[in-house]
Amino acid sequence: MRPEVRNLYKQLLFLGRDYPAGLPTVREKVKNAFLKNKNLETNEEIKKAIAFGQYIAQEMEALIKLKKYRTLRRNYVLPKETGEE
Repeated sequence: MRPEVRNLYKQLLFLGRDYPAGLPTVREKVKNAFLKNKNLETNEEIKKAIAFGQYIAQEMEALIKLKKYRTLRRNYVLPKETGEE
């Protein structure tokens, strides 16, 4: 296994800990995706798959940050004024 592929797998699993769907769901999806692409042979195909995996990792990070932002906002921002005094 190439080091880039292994590092991507580890990165995706690490991000899965904070992912809203949970680590078991992420682990299953990542494993299936990697097994689906295990027959890639040319360097170009492998690099393209790694680039797509890194894109997915960035999207996961964005979703995790959005989840944390929404949680903080819900807990610390005052509710909107109702207009009544």
